[in-house]
Amino acid sequence: MTYQHILVALDLSDDSKLLIDKAISFAKLLNAEISLIHIDGAIGEIYPDLVDIQANPDHRPLTEHSNKRLRELQKYTDFPIKHFYVGTGDLSNKLEKTISDNGFDLLICGHHHDLVSRVLSYSRSLINHSPIDILVVPMP
Repeated sequence: MTYQHILVALDLSDDSKLLIDKAISFAKLLNAEISLIHIDGAIGEIYPDLVDIQANPDHRPLTEHSNKRLRELQKYTDFPIKHFYVGTGDLSNKLEKTISDNGFDLLICGHHHDLVSRVLSYSRSLINHSPIDILVVPMP
């Protein structure tokens, strides 16, 4: 299978750069597009829709600290990013519609190997809800 549009699920840590780098390496090999997504689950479901901050750069949907980190991740690479979706709530609940609306065919996410991630794994929830292939990258 050849992937055409890769979606990368990011948190706001520097570890997200590893996921972006991994997506870029695949995209270059496959001549695919890349889009990014960040869902802030800590503040609940403030609004149901996702904001594409790539298309609407003046729209800042999260806290100032979070928005600053999002801008840093946007500027991290020169590789073209098609969309950068930002929202609140639960990523796994927003996946199916986001994927079907945009034609994504590969989801890349990270998984930390620590005690908290073993108990509360976000990757497991994504795996259970994703209608497309997933690459789970082990994070340091």
